[in-house]
Amino acid sequence: MDESARKQILRRLQSIEGHIRGVERMVDEDVYCIDIMKQINAIQAALSKANQLILENHLNTCVTSAVRGDDPAERERVLQEITGVFEMSSKV
Repeated sequence: MDESARKQILRRLQSIEGHIRGVERMVDEDVYCIDIMKQINAIQAALSKANQLILENHLNTCVTSAVRGDDPAERERVLQEITGVFEMSSKV
C-alpha cells in the first residue's frame, strides 16, 4: 500500500474508532435513540470512505501491476478478487 494512502486510511480508522467509543458512551448514558442513529450513520459513511480509499489504492497498485504483468493467471485472479468484493458488498 502506498505510504501516503496508508497514513490517510489509518487516520480515518482512528477517527472512526473514537466515534464508536462516543456511540458506546451515548448508549450507556441512554441518549436519545435518533441521536445515536445519526452518529452510527456518520460512522458508516466514514467506513465507506475508508473502504473507497483502500479500493482506490488497490486498483492503482496491485491491480494495475497484475494487469500490466505477463502472467494471465495473476490478471484473472485479481479481477476475480475485485468481482468477489463487489458481489459481497451487494449482499450486505
